[in-house]
Amino acid sequence: MRGVAEVKEPCSLPMLSVDMENKENGSVGVKNSLENGRPPDPADWAVMDVVNYFRTAGFEEQANAFQEQEIDGKSLLLMTRNDVLTGLQLKLGPALKIYEYHVKPLQTKHLKNSSS
Repeated sequence: MRGVAEVKEPCSLPMLSVDMENKENGSVGVKNSLENGRPPDPADWAVMDVVNYFRTAGFEEQANAFQEQEIDGKSLLLMTRNDVLTGLQLKLGPALKIYEYHVKPLQTKHLKNSSS
């Protein structure tokens, strides 16, 4: 029995530190974001985080354009409507949805979080 307890202890320690990090951050959405494998703040996303975000959102085909253009989180937050509609060479329909329902809300949310 003692050997089993020794094995369990190291396994539970990393989980404790992860929980503490989540609580210190104070953001309600942290757990969901971390479960998706992306940092909670889009400004910290790597190119593949952006690509995976759009794949998860149902834009499998369009997600590749973000990878080809090397759009990371900081770039994503700087994108204008015109950048999304013309710079990524996407079809107009998906490009409009990507900007209106994803890029713009991410930018707005980031601005709110940054100012508070």
